[in-house]
Amino acid sequence: MSIEVANESGMDVDETILIDVAAYVMQRMDVHPAAELAITLVDLATIEQLHVQWLDLPGPTDVMSFPMDELTPGGRPDSIQPGPAMLGDIVICPQFAADQAKRAGHGSGHEMALLTVHGVLHLLGYDHATAAEEQEMFSLQNALLAEWYDQRDMGVRKV
Repeated sequence: MSIEVANESGMDVDETILIDVAAYVMQRMDVHPAAELAITLVDLATIEQLHVQWLDLPGPTDVMSFPMDELTPGGRPDSIQPGPAMLGDIVICPQFAADQAKRAGHGSGHEMALLTVHGVLHLLGYDHATAAEEQEMFSLQNALLAEWYDQRDMGVRKV
């Protein structure tokens, strides 16, 4: 798996945590091992602009996901050789996440990990538009995050 993080937010973020939790979730969800994921960290103005542009909703948000149409490996359509599939892009606003974490009573690192899991699940087709979908997605999100923490605590995963 290839996971790239671009920090354009101006805030200090431990990118290794985001990469590790994303890789864990992708592996647990049986995403093809050659899949690619891009995570971009942006400021409040940028996430607000994206929120309005793509969802027609006012104000900033914490995380947005932009899935690719093709989830199977194949690379670029104009490429001679098949290559890894692009799962999609996750855009997270660390400043929004930090404020949200403070209100929830936990650390911003935990919030960033949670939002990364949330974003990956959206890329895999999960949603929370209905109560049933929300129950399914959030239960899975919480279970995956707890498993990831357990693995880290046992020293199985490196961060």
